[in-house]
Amino acid sequence: MFPKNSSAAADIQRRLDRLLDHLPAGVVVHASDGRILSVNRLAREFLERGETELVGSPADASTWSFVGVDKQAMPQSAYPVNVVLRTRAKVRNLIVGVPANLPEPVRWLICNAYPEFDEKQNLQQVVVCFTDCTPLKRAKQQLEKSEERLRLVLRGSTDASWDWDLAAGDIYYSDRWWEMLGYAPGALPADPELWLRLVHPEDEARLRAFVGTLFADRREVYGVEFRLRHRDGHYVPVLSRGFVLRDPVGRPLRIAGTNTDLTERKEAERRIHELSNFDQLTSLPNRSYLIGEMRKILARSSRSGQVGAIFSLDLDNFRLINDSLGIEAGDSLLRQVADRLRDILPPSAQVARAGADEFVIVMEGLGRTARQAVAEASQAARKFLEVLEKPYVWAGSDVRSTASIGVTVFDAAATDIDTVLKQAALAMKEAKAHGRHGLRFFDTRMQAAADLQAALEKAIHGDGGLRQFVLYCQPQFSRRGRLIGGEVLVRWRRPDGELLGPDEFIGLAESSGLILPLGHHVLEQSCRVLGRWRRDRSLRKLKLGVNVSVHQLRDPGFPDSVAAILADTGAPAGRLCLELTESVFAEDMMTMTESMQRLRMQGIHFSLDDFGTGYSSLAYLKRFPLAGLKIDRSFVHDVHVDPNAVPIIKAIIALARTLKLDIVAEGVEHEAQRKFLAARGCYALQGYLLGRPVPIEEFEQAHRAAAQA
Repeated sequence: MFPKNSSAAADIQRRLDRLLDHLPAGVVVHASDGRILSVNRLAREFLERGETELVGSPADASTWSFVGVDKQAMPQSAYPVNVVLRTRAKVRNLIVGVPANLPEPVRWLICNAYPEFDEKQNLQQVVVCFTDCTPLKRAKQQLEKSEERLRLVLRGSTDASWDWDLAAGDIYYSDRWWEMLGYAPGALPADPELWLRLVHPEDEARLRAFVGTLFADRREVYGVEFRLRHRDGHYVPVLSRGFVLRDPVGRPLRIAGTNTDLTERKEAERRIHELSNFDQLTSLPNRSYLIGEMRKILARSSRSGQVGAIFSLDLDNFRLINDSLGIEAGDSLLRQVADRLRDILPPSAQVARAGADEFVIVMEGLGRTARQAVAEASQAARKFLEVLEKPYVWAGSDVRSTASIGVTVFDAAATDIDTVLKQAALAMKEAKAHGRHGLRFFDTRMQAAADLQAALEKAIHGDGGLRQFVLYCQPQFSRRGRLIGGEVLVRWRRPDGELLGPDEFIGLAESSGLILPLGHHVLEQSCRVLGRWRRDRSLRKLKLGVNVSVHQLRDPGFPDSVAAILADTGAPAGRLCLELTESVFAEDMMTMTESMQRLRMQGIHFSLDDFGTGYSSLAYLKRFPLAGLKIDRSFVHDVHVDPNAVPIIKAIIALARTLKLDIVAEGVEHEAQRKFLAARGCYALQGYLLGRPVPIEEFEQAHRAAAQA
């Protein structure tokens, strides 16, 4: 309409340029030979070059250094303008990167290139438009990285993801979700009801209720456990956790989450439960588990009014079997015992392995009275003893073993589990003490003995340093009435002031192993007395008899210990007489003889106490290095009234003279007894007639004064 060089044309061009400068896109116009004809303002900003620098530039590598989406240099033939010049076709949405002075070294552009033709379809120019998509590219890269991280996490995880679009009704199960249940992806209809078709029947109602509650309330996160059926038929325990997307009024729009296979965790929990509650050798419950069950049993007993019983069962001589046949034999014996008990016990009974060779059995509902329960428990215990005494098989041979059983009954009043278990254990120890392979019921006397043992242990091992145990001494006189020595008798002065004689606690100390520290204390204090007497003219010739337990004499270190005490206290060994009971004859003769000989070489004398009541024989008397015998008080007691006692006393005195042993008669309480013994030539006399046991300090004062009178 207007000549090309007219002012109107120029005005139109200026308006067009202004319009292009305001477009929200970069625009570059190329001539048919590729040279740039014009560049708008936004294009100059994107390309970071001026108009004079760009106009007239060719479309080659001397002008551009484009990169592709792979961040590799783009060949000139792939430049958008060159593609249009070559193909005469449009280029749409091509991503091109150009160098930039940005935080990132490349600006990403979405390019579209259009050819313009004249009336004869001759290509006149190419218009290239582009917009900055760097933020979009950055977001896409970050999204791709996030997706890649998520893929890696899910691939390395046992969790199976899923997604349920409630609005669209679409549900997605990941490959791991299908794999967890043994299916190929999509092998079953992937709909929301798939879970309910696979869920364990016992979990279905609970799961439906949970989903209903989840839809109804406003929580956003959840977690629930249930079981899904595997393709093989077994059930897989899973933990489903996820997020609920809701609209502004709280309606759920989408639920997404993961399923975690809990098989290994459940197995670990089961294993931990077994390790903490069951014995690994016999597969029986252990003591910890039994205590938990006992709480339930006592509660049931309280409700029903029924009486039950606890049996503490311990194998006799188990250590001997273990030591002689080996640990494997002992383990086999324990397993066979467990099997036999399981076979004969009713389903309602509980049996547990409570220790090395100790088993505890609890039976409930044995009757409404203690008498009925005792009768039922007795019958059951006899059955246990009968079954357990049958031969056991080990390595093709029979192994014999028996058991000792202690029983206590409990009723609705029983609330202390430890107490009833201890009562049964005390009764079992009583059964062992009465010859093993037997049955004993708990009573209050056993409890009193247990309390006494606890107090004895505290007194011996406590902070008091054995101060509660004090020395008494009973004098010994010659048949002519001259003081020749005394016998040390230990007393236990308890914190409440009660004074106990040796008959009340020595046996307990021996059975519990406390006799060794107690015996050492008594011997040491006695030697300190002898050391003190050595410096006293009125007492230095006296001898002192000290009772020694066979447990002390059995100790290989006992002779050296006595030597150390003598050296420390300055006691003259020749004035010390160790008194033994005839139980020494039941021990290892060689060991006992060797120990006594070592002590005899130190100058110490030995006397056999309570002679005539135990294992005495001439062979024993000849073998042991004895210096004297003490006639038991049971013979002395009747010597003046019982004609049958007289020949026994005469025979003992004659035997002592023949073996050149001193003879001491204890328990002299009447003048007739003293006269009879003195007339028969008894070397020394001891008893209440001549003097009662008194504290050692009182003994010293009394006889020091008598010597000086």
